[in-house]
Amino acid sequence: MNLNSKLMGSYLQTERKKMGMTQSELSEKLIVSPQAVSNWERGETLPDVSVLLDLAETLHCSVDAILSGGKGCGGFRRHVTVAQMQEALSSLDRIGELLGRDHFIYQCIIDALNSRMNTTIEVSFSDPHIFDVFTIEFLLACIGNGDYVDPRDVEAHIPPSPARDYLMKSMQEYGIR
Repeated sequence: MNLNSKLMGSYLQTERKKMGMTQSELSEKLIVSPQAVSNWERGETLPDVSVLLDLAETLHCSVDAILSGGKGCGGFRRHVTVAQMQEALSSLDRIGELLGRDHFIYQCIIDALNSRMNTTIEVSFSDPHIFDVFTIEFLLACIGNGDYVDPRDVEAHIPPSPARDYLMKSMQEYGIR
């Protein structure tokens, strides 16, 4: 991989702004000078190896995405978070509330998910434990379709359980560290 410091810098700036952070705020989180962040974003210098993991975590991206200037995802299609999956699952419940559980659109979505996942997804709307299990099922499906899920995000946002252990093991098998 050839490193393009200008491309990396542009990517870092874009991702920082997506997070709603200033250069100073990013520098504080990484314990580097604001000038260092400015130099990275202008493509004048590269981040030190010692901050790459923290930088990737802070910007919710992968080290590979940083090094490639956003052009690569280490073979993964995109980065998916636990919060995104929980929001997706909650949104399904919300569609049922908005349209009615007997509405054609709601029923099509639920029937398709139940069929593809061989389950009854609506049980997750009222039971927090089952909600976590379905979040894990969603994440497993994403990983199986080539998405990246950060193991630290899983550990921080999903309570310990055999289902979480299975997810963590599956992530390792897919080469996610």
